[in-house]
Amino acid sequence: MASGALRGRRPARILLHIVMIAACATWLLPTLGLLVSSFRPRSEIAQSGWWTALSAPFSLTLQNYGNVLSRANMGRSFLNSLLIAIPSTVLPICIASFAAYAFAWMRFKGRETLFIVLIGLLVVPIQMTVIPVLRIFNALGLTGTFPGIWLAHAAYGLPFSIYLLRNFMQELPASMLESAFIDGASHPQVFLHLVLRTSLPAIASLAIYQFMWVWNDLFVALIYLGGTQDVAPMTLTMANMVNSYGGGWEYLTAAAFISMAFPLVVFFTMQKYYIRGILAGSVKE
Repeated sequence: MASGALRGRRPARILLHIVMIAACATWLLPTLGLLVSSFRPRSEIAQSGWWTALSAPFSLTLQNYGNVLSRANMGRSFLNSLLIAIPSTVLPICIASFAAYAFAWMRFKGRETLFIVLIGLLVVPIQMTVIPVLRIFNALGLTGTFPGIWLAHAAYGLPFSIYLLRNFMQELPASMLESAFIDGASHPQVFLHLVLRTSLPAIASLAIYQFMWVWNDLFVALIYLGGTQDVAPMTLTMANMVNSYGGGWEYLTAAAFISMAFPLVVFFTMQKYYIRGILAGSVKE
């Protein structure tokens, strides 16, 4: 009976693998097309599809990347994206970690009310906050600066960050924390030496999510940085390329692949932490 059950499961597993492979191929196909098109001359892109470049005679060039990096200010924009994304990822995670521990394990008046308000902030559209925040930034001289965009991204990412980390920390065994308190540990000691270390999978997954969002953001950068080219990230530079180059698809494809290459490396490098953080707390032993 056991062998019969295994034989019955085998077709289902094969079908599942086929579906997964087809889904992966569907997602990877546009990326492959973007990569191939970024190496093709403008004349080839206008005359035929990207798949024709995979057969001889090959007509590929690095000129598109050279023009983008030298003329479109993409090298400087890549550095600006790093200078924006890294602090905008670290800042909300640091604040959210403290807040999440307070909501999960500290007892204070109005805790549940504050958390409900926090959950409500998740559904507030960013567009509703643009005008008042922009007025405050203009008054403080933060518009068009790195500190201004750091604060904007950190503020917009805080509600979800606190919500995710609070749910993870709340699932930690109460006996583990109670033992630490019995031994004389204070809340800061428990948080730094116990809770923070055991929450690293959730923090890592949150860092990947926040970094991806900030790196690919155009709306917030367009509003709070405006046309300041010295601090413009890659998304803003690419938007300007669309207006200036018009039909120059060979430059846009090269710029798009440069923009997506780094976050792909970050994601695949930290993929195991992302999966562990997403699945943490979903299964109880």
